[in-house]
Amino acid sequence: MIHIGILKKWHAATYTADVQLTVSATYFDGVPVSRSIAAGDMVAGRHVIIAVPGDNPADAVVIGVFTP
Repeated sequence: MIHIGILKKWHAATYTADVQLTVSATYFDGVPVSRSIAAGDMVAGRHVIIAVPGDNPADAVVIGVFTP
C-alpha cells in the first residue's frame, strides 16, 4: 500500500522520520527513510510517500519526498 504523509520530524542520526498520514490522524514514528533521499530534502512540513508492504506499519519505509 502507498500512502502520502507529512513529515513531522527528521532523525538524521538514524535516517528515520516521524510522519502523519494526510488522510487520517495516523502517526508513524521512526519510519526508515530510503538512503536515496538526500538528508537536505527531509524538511518538516514536506509531503512524503510511504510504502507499507502488506499493510503492516512495522515494515513501512519513506520512498519519496515532495512539495505539493
